[in-house]
Amino acid sequence: MVRDSAETQRRLREAAAAEFAERGPDGTTMTRIARRAGVNKERLYAYFGDKDDLFATVVTEALERLSAAAAPDGIDFGDLGEVAGRTFDYYAAHPELARLLLWEGLRADRSTDLRARAEHYRRKVAATRRAQERQAIDPGVDPGYLMFAVIGLVTSWYSLPQVAEMLTGEATVAPAELARRRAFVVATARRIAAPD
Repeated sequence: MVRDSAETQRRLREAAAAEFAERGPDGTTMTRIARRAGVNKERLYAYFGDKDDLFATVVTEALERLSAAAAPDGIDFGDLGEVAGRTFDYYAAHPELARLLLWEGLRADRSTDLRARAEHYRRKVAATRRAQERQAIDPGVDPGYLMFAVIGLVTSWYSLPQVAEMLTGEATVAPAELARRRAFVVATARRIAAPD
């Protein structure tokens, strides 16, 4: 029974992530999510509460997976290019995360608990600050601003694909183009973080 419950919850989270990425939290319904997962809607409510709670769960879990893959505990932020490259790789495999974050930013009520997730970003800023103390990263740059710039550098490829196409002339992301974009992200992150 426990296995069935865990499997059902996993299917519901995956269906919710797909629906939210496609339509946003205001553009989808709990009925659509339940139908997509092949699960009774009442079970969805029982496991996750209302739609806002489910959206917050989906975004928080997606960011936790990103953090574990791109910046696991103990990774050295002294090579910010490597961190940026790992983050780029994660977004390449999970482009829906950029859409989830865009939808979250567009919500007027901001019902997701941003303060609860702030620890995710505080850890990145602290790791950046430690690298600055070792002179591996320019100590004259605000570490929060630097991390925001790196995140923007990575996520723009996925949140603004139409602009990327207009600027680069590349409509599809073939493996060679993906490698070229990743190399650019890594080199640029290293350049903006380099000590004088």
